[in-house]
Amino acid sequence: MREFIFLIILTPLLVCGCSGNKKALTDMELERIALAHKIELTEAAGGLVLVVGGESITSNEFIERPADLNIKRISPMELFGQVAQASNLEQFKNRTRDQLKEILMGEISNILLYQYAKRQAGKNVEEGLEKAAEGELRKFMLDYGGDQARADDALKQMGMDRNSFKGQQKRMILIQWYVKSKMPQDKPVTYHELLDRYNEMKDEFFAKPAMIQFRLIDIQPDKLEITDPNIDIQKLAVERADELLARIKAGEDFGELARQYSNGDWKTFGGLWRPVRPSSLRPPYDVLAAEAQKIEPNEVTGPVVTREHVFIMKLVDKQSAGYEPFEIVQDKVQESILYDRRNEVVNRINAKLVEQAELGDTDEFIDFCLEKIYKLSRNASAKLETGPVLSRVDI
Repeated sequence: MREFIFLIILTPLLVCGCSGNKKALTDMELERIALAHKIELTEAAGGLVLVVGGESITSNEFIERPADLNIKRISPMELFGQVAQASNLEQFKNRTRDQLKEILMGEISNILLYQYAKRQAGKNVEEGLEKAAEGELRKFMLDYGGDQARADDALKQMGMDRNSFKGQQKRMILIQWYVKSKMPQDKPVTYHELLDRYNEMKDEFFAKPAMIQFRLIDIQPDKLEITDPNIDIQKLAVERADELLARIKAGEDFGELARQYSNGDWKTFGGLWRPVRPSSLRPPYDVLAAEAQKIEPNEVTGPVVTREHVFIMKLVDKQSAGYEPFEIVQDKVQESILYDRRNEVVNRINAKLVEQAELGDTDEFIDFCLEKIYKLSRNASAKLETGPVLSRVDI
């Protein structure tokens, strides 16, 4: 779920229309939200339709529309397609029913809470929502460098167009604003909480690996030009390295000497390597990791002799393994705590809405959708195996 920093912009547009009540939603309020919107199952062309507070969820839309599952957006059709192909119908239903129901409950609770939040926000809410949603659409377009065709293709991949994207943003904005308004306002994040969360997060989010960057003159004996086949090319390579070290100490530019005399891949760039983790260096370059620990940036070491290389290395930069300091990432840590608090409120609201709403008809809807996913997936698999079929299964 995205971080809704645009709530700060939207809130002044909404406050005038809401009740101003900052207390958490009570169970009685949740019951009113749920019971005010009966859930009804109806039939329509092509299948069943679940009607929630006047909003329709068709079976076709439900199984094809991408849903947020952890960090991935995927439709139930994609999610369960492979399971359908590897199971009989009853096995398929048993393996997928609970997860599909969880997805449906999320849609139902969002509809209920959105409608309630919209009423609480007041008559002027639509103008504010439209401005905020337009702003989010512009940001989305900018993510693709302002290339509207690419952005539209990305929306299509998400199962949306610009209008449906804006509609989704309006719904998320209003729900998040309302949830935020129901969070306890007198519970600050303590320093102790921040430190505990920092220690929980630091390995995953704030770790800084050891890194080194260097310039390298890589003399490879077998690439040296010689006129006497009896010359010891290894000895010649070391002598060449000693000569270059003397010139470097005399003040000549390391990068220019690398361009002239290095046999390595990076000679064109003055022997400058990209920053690397010392542990990632493979033979014969692994010896450079140990050398880097002995010197400081701007110092030169060599010659470092291996079987097929003689190295001269100038250290450009190095960073020891560690963590970003708490003081630098404190704001991110606090946002993580507040995000979890918001999620706790959302989860409690969703659980209560689902508990209070009349959900009897949803089981039939779930079964119908599972049967449709199963048949479509099996038909698609059969077509891939046997080629086009002439008969049409009406689902």
